[in-house]
Order: sequence, then structure tokens, then C-alpha cells
Amino acid sequence: MSNHSYTTSVATTFLADFKSVTKMGLSISVVFSSLAGYLLAAEVVHFQTLILLGIGGYFMVGASNVFNQIIERDLDALMDRTKNRPIPSGRMSVTFAFILAIILTIAGLSILYSINERTAMFGAISICLYTSAYTPLKTKTPLSVFVGAIPGAIPFMLGWVAATGKFGIEAGILFMLQFFWQFPHFWAIGWFLHEDYQKAGFNMLPTGKRDKGTALQAIIYTVWTVIISIVPVIGFTGRLQLSLFAMILTLVAGLWFLYYGFRLFKNQTDKAARQLMLSSVVYITLIQIIYVLDKFIRLWI
Repeated sequence: MSNHSYTTSVATTFLADFKSVTKMGLSISVVFSSLAGYLLAAEVVHFQTLILLGIGGYFMVGASNVFNQIIERDLDALMDRTKNRPIPSGRMSVTFAFILAIILTIAGLSILYSINERTAMFGAISICLYTSAYTPLKTKTPLSVFVGAIPGAIPFMLGWVAATGKFGIEAGILFMLQFFWQFPHFWAIGWFLHEDYQKAGFNMLPTGKRDKGTALQAIIYTVWTVIISIVPVIGFTGRLQLSLFAMILTLVAGLWFLYYGFRLFKNQTDKAARQLMLSSVVYITLIQIIYVLDKFIRLWI
């Protein structure tokens, strides 16, 4: 093999491992939430800030995921879903992964700090909670999902803070929306991956079992999510507002999401859990798009 081919092969392998260890799909979805929050809040859209928020947000989430996989490397090796990740498979050393996580943390928080101090502060809180609280609690108690929902709810409101430099009722509503949404999302994942999670001793479901109790809690938190999503139409949420038409679209999307919660309650199957998980991803993406489009349509009108 020529030096050029070898170098290309190494670079391709590293890029694939980088995508895996930083969970690129998840990280991009988090960045999308942050950018949506920024567009909602910004009176004037600065594309430089959007780019900084995107890169800084990716590094922030990527760092959390690398730290998580370092800590859970022995447990990841026990599960079919995760045993081929770079660290448990041995393709990436713990030392290299740790250095990568540190670099991503410093770079990510520095970039977020260049936007404003509060954005960096919430970014640091997210990394700290995800790594130091959520990760070790996963083998201890189902309450880990509650703890993990806090850093998981930060991205949407992080964009608002990036645009305004402050945390007010608007950012609070965005935080609550994504906070409550995560429970049905993660319990659905915990349901269809229950047997795999059990191999590593992860306790993700609220009742510890795939039963009607877990499905009922997923429904309850979905209802809260839907209620919070339409609150801005009332008009007491500061600059975060929603037109009546956008509220109707939001409500329809919420009822569609809720339908799959009831499907899980009725059928209690892995298929129903997967459908709930997929509907949750579509739902939160739709809501963010509706919120942003509604804002700009109201401005243009």
C-alpha cells in the first residue's frame, strides 16, 4: 500500500470513529435545536453567531458523548448496540479519547463564550450534568432519565440565550418543552432496547419493566409536552409568541405524537415503542420548525 493510500485509509478510519464517538447524528440534532432557539430570539440574525453556535454546540455535545463513552466503555462492551464503538472495540485508546474530550470541551466552551458568557455557562452545566450525574446514575436508578433530561433540555433554550444574553421566561418555556419531551422519547428507546440495557445493568424504564405503568408515564409526560408547546399562544411568555394557526399545527402534531403513546399503552410491543421514538423525533423537529416559521411569517406580515 502506498503512503498516500495508507494516509487516506487512516484519515477515513479516524473520521468514522470521530463521528461515532461524538455521536454525530445526536449532536447534529442538538445543534439544530440550538439554531432554532437562536432564530426564534434574534431580532437581527447574525450568521457568524449561527456558525459559532453550531460549531460550539457540536463540540459541547461531542465532548459529553466522549466522556460518557470513556466512563461506560466496559458496559458498552456488554451490549450488542454499543460493543463496536471505537473505545470498547479497542480502535481508540482511553487516553486518546480523554485528550479528544478535553480539546472538544475547551474549544466548545471557548466558542460559546465568544458569543456571550451565559451561553458558555449553560454549555458547561450541560457537560457537567451529563458526565458527572446522568452517566453514573444510569446503573443506579431510573431517575437517571430525569437528571439526563436537564442537560438534554438545554440546547433549545441555549440558542435563545445566545441571541439575547439572558435567561427569561421565553428560554424557560423552551427548556420545559424539550425537558418533558425527553421522557417519552427515552422511555421508548429504553423499552425496545430493554434486554440490551439489562446486559449492562442500565435501569432506564420508570417501573423497571416494559409494562402499562411505563407506557402510562410516557403518555402523561407527552401530555405535558403538548400543553407546554401551545402555551405561547396565550401571550404571557414575553417575546416568545405563537399565532393561532401555528398553535393549531402544534396541537395537531402533539396529538399525533400522543397517539403513539396510546399505541404503546395498548400493544406493549417493541414495534410500538420504536414508533413512539420515531414520532417523538419528528414531533420535536416539527415544533421547532413551526415556531421559527411562525415568528418570521408574523414579522413579514
